[in-house]
Amino acid sequence: MTDTTAPAVQLTDITKRFGDVVANDSVDLTLDRGSIHAVIGENGAGKTTLMNVLYGLYDPNEGTMAVDGEPRSFDSPRDAIAAGIGMIHQHFQLVDNMTVLQNIVLGHEPSTRGLVDEQAARRRITDICDTYGFSVDEHLDTPIEELGLGIQQHVEIVKSLYRGADTLILDEPTAVLTPQEVEGLFDVMEALTADGRSLIFITHKLDEAMHAADDITVLRDGSAVGTVDAAATSQNELARMMVGREVLFDVDSRGGTPGEVALTVDGVTVRDERGLEQVRDVSLSVREGEILGIAGVEGNGQQELIEAITGMRTPERGTVSLQGRDITELSRRRRIEDGVSYVPGDRLEEGLVQDYSLVRNALLSNQTMDAFSDGLFLDWQRIGDHADEIIEAYDVRPRNPEATAKSLSGGNQQKFIVGRELERDPSVLVAAHPTRGVDIGSIEFIHQRFQDMRAEGVAILLVSSKLDEVQKLSDRTAVMYEGSVVDTVDPDDVTEEELGLLMAGRARDGTERAARGAEGDA
Repeated sequence: MTDTTAPAVQLTDITKRFGDVVANDSVDLTLDRGSIHAVIGENGAGKTTLMNVLYGLYDPNEGTMAVDGEPRSFDSPRDAIAAGIGMIHQHFQLVDNMTVLQNIVLGHEPSTRGLVDEQAARRRITDICDTYGFSVDEHLDTPIEELGLGIQQHVEIVKSLYRGADTLILDEPTAVLTPQEVEGLFDVMEALTADGRSLIFITHKLDEAMHAADDITVLRDGSAVGTVDAAATSQNELARMMVGREVLFDVDSRGGTPGEVALTVDGVTVRDERGLEQVRDVSLSVREGEILGIAGVEGNGQQELIEAITGMRTPERGTVSLQGRDITELSRRRRIEDGVSYVPGDRLEEGLVQDYSLVRNALLSNQTMDAFSDGLFLDWQRIGDHADEIIEAYDVRPRNPEATAKSLSGGNQQKFIVGRELERDPSVLVAAHPTRGVDIGSIEFIHQRFQDMRAEGVAILLVSSKLDEVQKLSDRTAVMYEGSVVDTVDPDDVTEEELGLLMAGRARDGTERAARGAEGDA
């Protein structure tokens, strides 16, 4: 029987080592029943490792766990689920071509006389939705691939509740949501805790941790620096705990006069591999010394537009020009040589070769550069020095150029990619989600580098799902919805809520649907 007086989860002296690397060092964490406990920290601080221990993916080398006052040890996530623990991963664990109902009951199908009782499953899911205010039951027969990311996230939560979770681990749950969807998620979290459930909330966003959590534990270098009352702390204090120094939040990111147009997109239409139109008649331009931000919920054509700009996809119609020269048909290699750098949104598939060392990854897209090759042979000494420079300048951990990319945390992989692309001395930088999964100290550094590059005359196209990032850095912000630019606004003259409405296809006052096909230079 559940001990309602005991903490929902008690982790004591948890230590986890990978060879000589200590990922968690005697970490304590207490999750009170019916509360939200945020876990924050820099990349490589040990947050994900700690949660993977709790969820049964890793065995701790030392320490103990208790759930509802009972000592526990998990050999697999199945054991954790049986103990009432569910985990909502940042990258959803859903099967795209299966329906919502099939995803929720997969592996836990109710049966009557050996047959799946679909009606019983529907009734149980409807009860969960009615209790917590989800609309998932309206989409039970819809394939996952046809749903927006906000609904998909709700499906993941309902799936965990369907499987009996009393404690939920939410890993960066707001990363792909609009402001309105974030508020909706916080409402759900409040309803869950009001019903006695307990949540662990992993986030890089300090304001969200303070807004949603009751308690906040800060990890640094694998150790717990401390746990604070969310209502009695500040962003500055949390940042100091995370990185061990003061962090500058409010940087004057704009100023100066943009130069000539460096990048032009004129009437570009792009289809995907299935022949579906993902970008419709988009026009925009970016000047030297300017940052043009593109805001929008992911999946509204941003990726296909980027691929047309960087040479990874040929548009069906329209042109892409670099300093007035048509480059629509040029290869990705030629565009790199002409000064177009690209920070991809998917670091695993596009940014790095996971089995390569950082030295070899530093060479990617640089093979033909004079600094690293004489045309016949590669200068591995110089390439190694270059990898060392990136590692040092961008605080990539571990500081080992021979380490494989797959051995790094996601945030450290991202820092290495950003360093490689920014240090190429580009004239145009296309950056997709450059600080995704990156800690607050590194975000500050990357933002400063963007500002320095703009001051040096680089034209920057910034695509980000983080509205605060877009508003902070951009000189102008274009909003994409269903493949079109619906409006282009001055970041100083628009609120985050108004941007959220535009991202959802509404006008800024929320009263009508935004017109499609507005030019990005409006």
